[in-house]
Amino acid sequence: MSANGSHTNDYVEYAPGYVDNEGPKIVTSRFGYEDSHTLERSLSTGGYDGLKAALKKNPAEIAQEVKDAVLLGRGGAGFPAGIKWGFMPPVWPRYLVVNGDESEPGTYKDRLLMERDPHQLIEGCLIACYALGLNQCFLYVRGEMAQAQENIAQALNDAYAAGYCGKNILGTDVGIDVVLHWGAGAYIVGEETALIESLEGNRGMPRLKPPFFPAAKGVYMKPTIVNNVETLANLPWLMVNGADEYKKYGSEKSPGTRMLAISGHVKRPGVYEVEQGVVSFRDLFYGENYAQGIKDDNELKAFVPGGGSAPWFFGDQLDIKIEASEVGPAGSMLGSGAIMVMDETTDIVKAALRLVRFYARESCGKCTPCREGTSWEEKVLQRINDGLGRPEDIDLLIDIGKNISPGTYPVASFGDEELDAVPFPPKQTTICPLGPSSVAPITSAIRRFRGEFEAKIGASALPESRPGGETSIDALEVDA
Repeated sequence: MSANGSHTNDYVEYAPGYVDNEGPKIVTSRFGYEDSHTLERSLSTGGYDGLKAALKKNPAEIAQEVKDAVLLGRGGAGFPAGIKWGFMPPVWPRYLVVNGDESEPGTYKDRLLMERDPHQLIEGCLIACYALGLNQCFLYVRGEMAQAQENIAQALNDAYAAGYCGKNILGTDVGIDVVLHWGAGAYIVGEETALIESLEGNRGMPRLKPPFFPAAKGVYMKPTIVNNVETLANLPWLMVNGADEYKKYGSEKSPGTRMLAISGHVKRPGVYEVEQGVVSFRDLFYGENYAQGIKDDNELKAFVPGGGSAPWFFGDQLDIKIEASEVGPAGSMLGSGAIMVMDETTDIVKAALRLVRFYARESCGKCTPCREGTSWEEKVLQRINDGLGRPEDIDLLIDIGKNISPGTYPVASFGDEELDAVPFPPKQTTICPLGPSSVAPITSAIRRFRGEFEAKIGASALPESRPGGETSIDALEVDA
């Protein structure tokens, strides 16, 4: 297969959930093969060529290549991987941890990568370990992903047998071990310090930062880099083709491609690999190569641009390009690459309740504002949804949110316009962002669709409503 993803004769449309949109393929080039998870298919399509190329360089050259490529993390924060690697102090032993605990609502891109091309991930792990000067990698996979666990386990066995893992890799003096660890299934373990706690055999709860920044104090209190599955899957292609070729795709600020999982009310949901900063949300939802429009030709009502914890976007934000430098200033995030589309038939109160219920159930309970606040958010939303809401419940929801994620609610800019936005990055009274994640759907829904909340409560029970059922920005401000 060529670097741009052209297909050989035995390539078929196979991978469930994946849509080949005929764009550049950096991490999904093997997805169309039914046996893409095998060592044989990997080797026949350039597998481990990236590792061979990396072993011919010194570790510093690889790290610089990753920096030059501006390889952004694909797990949520979008932080440059090369810069993150540079945070590790000269202390040994040191570790690499792969975050395969994909658990954000709406996200399933990493699961496909682990199921369909485990050797690409293993190769990326080996390249990162060599660049970081370490010989131990922990590959943490979410508990519910049985197929991914089985495929990775088999791929590791095959990689060890073929000499790609273990001692004296490919006849060199480099030795790297990759350990597969199965999680028990908890959303909070997607947070890197909670993942490390779970990996060490403890209950998955986040650590305070500082002092427990993983690059300084991670696994066994030693320097640790935690990288996302998709981030590492980019490394084999990058080692073969180089940073200059990588930067031909995407935008200047966000080079390369990224995988996006589109679900909800679109005609063709699925996982797409798209160029960052080139494709807009409008292209993604309505383009013939992508989702092909809203289901039943309905009108778009709202969409979540980066997983359940991301503040919502609306129809007037469709032309935002899919890159962090545009999505962030508009008041949300690309996050985990999960985009959930809601059309005009969506019950907004019920949609907010569905997301909030998830976070209330998944709170680890370590922080009181999250443990208590998410439960209260769920109860109040359930009461409103059941038609038993009280006039003061809408403002009560906002007040609970302020106790979890305090601060002012600014107005974000989009071109020459000003758009209502929830705080991003969120301010928080909790150790990790799970609590604030529950606030995002509530504030997003109330800001644009307060009338739907009022309708469920009942107009006769409400004080004088605002014109059009909208909430002014002043009503949501709180003292800094």
